[in-house]
Amino acid sequence: MPIAANLYYFAHEMEGHAKKLPPVILIHGAGGHHLSWPPQIRRLADEKIYAPDLPGHGKSEGVGRHSIDEYADDVIAFMKELKIRAAVMVGISMGSAIALTLALKYPGKVLGLGLLGAGAKLRVSPSILETAGNPNTFESAVDMINGNCFSPNAGQILMQLSKEQMMETRPPVLLGDFLACNEFDVVGQLGQINLPALIVCGAEDKMTPLKLSELLHNGIVNSQLHVVENAGHLVMAEQPDVVAELLKQFIDNLPPRTRRKKERIIPDGETVPVQ
Repeated sequence: MPIAANLYYFAHEMEGHAKKLPPVILIHGAGGHHLSWPPQIRRLADEKIYAPDLPGHGKSEGVGRHSIDEYADDVIAFMKELKIRAAVMVGISMGSAIALTLALKYPGKVLGLGLLGAGAKLRVSPSILETAGNPNTFESAVDMINGNCFSPNAGQILMQLSKEQMMETRPPVLLGDFLACNEFDVVGQLGQINLPALIVCGAEDKMTPLKLSELLHNGIVNSQLHVVENAGHLVMAEQPDVVAELLKQFIDNLPPRTRRKKERIIPDGETVPVQ
């Protein structure tokens, strides 16, 4: 079982592929884990993919965090242990908040952003906060959350699988995730993000409605917005082929990062390149 920085992770890389591709890190949402990403995305053709389980989620031990910043630091520790210098960060919901935080705190570690079911501010319904952490009301909380994650077109098998995955999360971990989301707010910082960003929103997303994706698109200069029909909040679960194609086009068309020359300071305070 692959583990790095105490996080279990799924990894995929096409063997024998000559092209130098940027690594991609998939960051799941609240109460999720690496299997929240469908195979079409976890095994995206010709791409180098890492999908970790955040602390306390899936196969990762430990306890969940209560802030998005802490989860972002977990991703940085994961990258450091695997010697990943920089990656494309793709997140869903809470995972998109983590990706945005990484872009703000550690821009040198981020090559691009894939933001699904995203928002610069994620307010959580008080009814979820009141019920998610209590074992006696946990299943009803999961039913409430799960019911709002899909469009009316979603099949019952998909919705049942989603519920079963979330039910595997311990109540305190799920509550911690939603508390972290509820405190997240980077609306005033979007102008600081100069990275390429792909924003994907399900047309029938009730959890993070389209207006939140439009706010992101307006705030991040180098961004593109795609609205996916017949999909709700978990857009990649309902329309995996569409989202996989959007992600692949975005990743493969990212401009190569130009490495800045190192500089040294000379006595008068000016800088000159180190040859």
